[in-house]
Amino acid sequence: MTSADAPAHPHSDSGFARARHNFRTWRRTRPFWAGLLVLLAAAPIIYFPYFNLSLGALSVAMSTTAGAGSLAIGLTLIVLGGLLWFQPIIRFFAGCVAVFLGVLSLPISNFGGFFAGTLFAATGGLLALAWGPVDEGIPGGIIGSEGEPGNG
Repeated sequence: MTSADAPAHPHSDSGFARARHNFRTWRRTRPFWAGLLVLLAAAPIIYFPYFNLSLGALSVAMSTTAGAGSLAIGLTLIVLGGLLWFQPIIRFFAGCVAVFLGVLSLPISNFGGFFAGTLFAATGGLLALAWGPVDEGIPGGIIGSEGEPGNG
């Protein structure tokens, strides 16, 4: 066997490469990064109102009366992030609600998880609003003057 007979990508049919290709294909058909940012926004919003720090005998507690509101906002953001991944058709609704909840978390949840949760939620929600599915039926994505592909 010579080097000319060897396949260009010897491990291209391995399970890892196939799984990576399938994940990449799945990721490109939905607002993946928007859903990930919305999911990440929930972490600081839920965490900081229940935060306890012990420094020897000194205990610092960030617990506030807004703990229930923070939990509700965080759990809703987790659901919205999952919906963006698995139901991309509702991206407009989920994006609007994520931006709204991110801004709402500012007064309710310790400045929106010290602004980190607000920034993640707003960025993820805006990415969800901006995302649109690619029309695979149009070669090159060019639409002609009469609305038919390739007539322009």
